[in-house]
Amino acid sequence: MKFKLISFTGLALTLCVAGLQAQTKITVDVNKTEHKISPTLFGIFFEDINLSADGGIYPELVRNRSFEDADSLQNWKFTSVHKSTATISAAEVLSRNPTAPLNPFNRKSLLINAAGDFKLENTGYWGINIIAGSNYAFTIAVRTTATENYKGPLTIRLVSTGGATLATGEIKDFTTAWKYHPLTLTALAGDPKAYLEISGEGKGKLFIDMVSLMPQKTWKDHGLRTDLAEAVNALQPKFLRFPGGCWVEGEDFEHMYKWKNTVGNPDTRLPLWNIWGYNATNGLGYHEYLQMAEDLGAEPLFCINAGVSHRETVTGEKLGPWIQDALDAIEYANGPVTSVWGNIRAKNGHPLPFNMKYLEIGNENFGKEYYSNYEMIAKAVLAKYPGMKLIANDWSGGHPAEPQPEIIDEHYYNNPDWFVLNATKYDSYNRKGPKIFIGEYAVTGNTGKGNLRGAIGEAAWMTGMERNSDIVEMGSYAPLYCNTNHQRWPINLVNYDNYRWYGLPSYYVQQLFAANQGTVTLPVTVEGAPAIELPNASGRIGLGTWNNAAEFKDLKVTAPDGTVLFQPDFSKNIDEWTKTGQGDWSVQDGILRQSAQTPGVTAYAGDTTWKDYTIALKARKLSGENGFQIYFHNKRNNGRIRWDIGGYNNSTNEMQIGLNAGSMKGEVETGRWYDVKLEVTASSVKGYLDGKLTQEVSVSNLNTKAVCASAVMDEKSGDIIVKVVNTSDRAVKTQVYLKGAVSPGVQGTVTVLTSASPLDENSLDTPMKVAPKTETITVKGMTINRSFPANSLTVIRLPTMKQSMAIK
Repeated sequence: MKFKLISFTGLALTLCVAGLQAQTKITVDVNKTEHKISPTLFGIFFEDINLSADGGIYPELVRNRSFEDADSLQNWKFTSVHKSTATISAAEVLSRNPTAPLNPFNRKSLLINAAGDFKLENTGYWGINIIAGSNYAFTIAVRTTATENYKGPLTIRLVSTGGATLATGEIKDFTTAWKYHPLTLTALAGDPKAYLEISGEGKGKLFIDMVSLMPQKTWKDHGLRTDLAEAVNALQPKFLRFPGGCWVEGEDFEHMYKWKNTVGNPDTRLPLWNIWGYNATNGLGYHEYLQMAEDLGAEPLFCINAGVSHRETVTGEKLGPWIQDALDAIEYANGPVTSVWGNIRAKNGHPLPFNMKYLEIGNENFGKEYYSNYEMIAKAVLAKYPGMKLIANDWSGGHPAEPQPEIIDEHYYNNPDWFVLNATKYDSYNRKGPKIFIGEYAVTGNTGKGNLRGAIGEAAWMTGMERNSDIVEMGSYAPLYCNTNHQRWPINLVNYDNYRWYGLPSYYVQQLFAANQGTVTLPVTVEGAPAIELPNASGRIGLGTWNNAAEFKDLKVTAPDGTVLFQPDFSKNIDEWTKTGQGDWSVQDGILRQSAQTPGVTAYAGDTTWKDYTIALKARKLSGENGFQIYFHNKRNNGRIRWDIGGYNNSTNEMQIGLNAGSMKGEVETGRWYDVKLEVTASSVKGYLDGKLTQEVSVSNLNTKAVCASAVMDEKSGDIIVKVVNTSDRAVKTQVYLKGAVSPGVQGTVTVLTSASPLDENSLDTPMKVAPKTETITVKGMTINRSFPANSLTVIRLPTMKQSMAIK
């Protein structure tokens, strides 16, 4: 029987299944439309983290090419054939030479005192990938001195791990003035772990700088590593948020991202120590990010510093330079060639504007100072560029209100269960407020190194993004890239070494959603959905602080029948407790004190098998930013299931349990003792302050069902797309009923992402262990009946017969 849809051009259906039932029925009304889906719903976020630029998508093969990384020779190896033929001291090797640097911004160079044979080697980023038959552009800046003139040539070789010459060339004729010496090296053979060798024989002083080796072939000839760029291009991103992240803020203002230092000649770009533990060359700069977005067909979204670093803040009149930087960045991206920065953009190779529409002010900032800075920057930007779409941070349950942002940015990192349970988070969001940008989200806990279970949690969450795409305008997984030799974030979408890459199972979730996005939503109802159970239904208790000092006393944990499970008198130190963070715990007169004003200080106690219990205690803040935290149902030392009282700079009370519990305004007075009580069961948590019920989370007040659904119509392709996410540990039978659709039948495809175990992961050696597999199917009638595998994402795609379509 052929499938026939009457008078509509296509529909897509998204389901999230999180339990076992006889059969769940999802009904989609194909005769009605609800709202347009944001065309920018699925994008990417690029932060310079995990060597994602240098050692990643930026294809420079030499590490520490300008010798700016340190005052000692790093990532280079210098040897001489005879001990007396070369002399190098730490003071001379990397000397700041104010009389003759390569340029005013690149003041370090390598000084070789040659007295015979010498050799300089660089292995790049854990090996240089040389491909047989490929051409490589080598350049080096060299000068000598008039009194100790070096007259010999330098031999340049690409060498295999076994010592074989893969390519070779020679440079000579050095003068007392800096001169660049280019070479094209053609590889006669290949080796993914090759190295660069620069050797010479002679006497005299030799200064060298900006030693560069680049593959001549890059993605779209715009200077990106081809395989990594193609990996992201396959995600079909609709926007590119850049360059961070914490990289935007910096640990302090000296180390915050400054876009003006990243444009123009790469040799004059100022390197910067990256908060993630390495020197950034800024070879991938502001211009290159804009070019990358253009080549991807993605909207550029630039995130700027809002006068806030991790340690410092400026406000008022001192914010002037930050405001000017924002205005200049827009002019560089969009200004005519007759403008100052538009002219510089044209000289850098792009006379046409990039047409940047999105500007985010700050990253994960909050509080009064941020709100004030946002207002000053936003008003200045809108006065000159009224068409810019401004994005504000929502980092503590609130966001700036003046001027009202078009879009607010929310970030979520958690475990798979949190994302499943919060798939309906945006169902009840205020539609009259700003649009939502989920600028960073990912499963980062209970997911190994990035396993199938984590990907399925994200897939469930993304059904909610798609269903609520009238309010959720944009979303991007984070982080994007990771060099496996320098991993500074636990879970990353695209992982690589110097010649290979693989995507997490999450990569394929992102790819499948982006490739199967509709244009309008349709009404959908779910019947027979099983109940949701709370995760982490047992575990220890704990006490904690964040950048503040606090005291605790009269702690008592009791079972429902009144049995006392735990009651320390704090007459001695809590040596038997499990502690995390750099805390300073002490006891005196029955009071437990934590004095260190540092983040993430926690002490856990009790039994991981405790399930239902009541925690009662007194707590008070002594000093610092925040209040105090009471932990419950924690099984691991890094667990963050807790009641955060006076959090986010003493502005919010939040029950952080992995559910859509929301936040409420709340602060604690310094020095005041509070009576705190938590009633904890497997299905609910109630928090009391001074005898008053303050917050409650339970299964009965959850909007999330075990089966969640979203239906959309794809007006462009005319295809019917059904996405089904089964988060249970067993196969689930589901019936999808297309109300009002009649057709003689159609043949389509089914793409399934699953694996033998939810713990299965991909790796460099097994990059496709968890990857989608596609088969053809024939659909008969108005229903689709299928058993969806445990822990799976299934995409059913059915082409429609457009000539026979009419709304019934």
